[in-house]
Amino acid sequence: MKISTYVSGAVRQFSYWFAHGTLGYPLLEGIAYTGEILREESSFAEQAFAIFMNNLELDEDGSVLNYTYCERRAAQYIRRYFDSDYKVEPPFDFWETELYAVSKDSYQK
Repeated sequence: MKISTYVSGAVRQFSYWFAHGTLGYPLLEGIAYTGEILREESSFAEQAFAIFMNNLELDEDGSVLNYTYCERRAAQYIRRYFDSDYKVEPPFDFWETELYAVSKDSYQK
């Protein structure tokens, strides 16, 4: 099974804005989350991508229904990571921050 072109587009756009340093504008304005810090503390990027994907909702045709919400939730996580005074609203639910395996048997081979 292949993902829809809309999911592909959402991940592409999210990745571009993340790498460009403009994700969640203006929420992350002034926060330098790209560059050297990304190499030193890359786990925040892994978590941000997981939050984005875990929140993604699709319709029957595979169209993304909530891209902006997903981007904002990921940006909220990054903001909180770099600004301990920032309060995420609403707080993250457990399922939003879950890190899933690649597949059922991905690490057995």
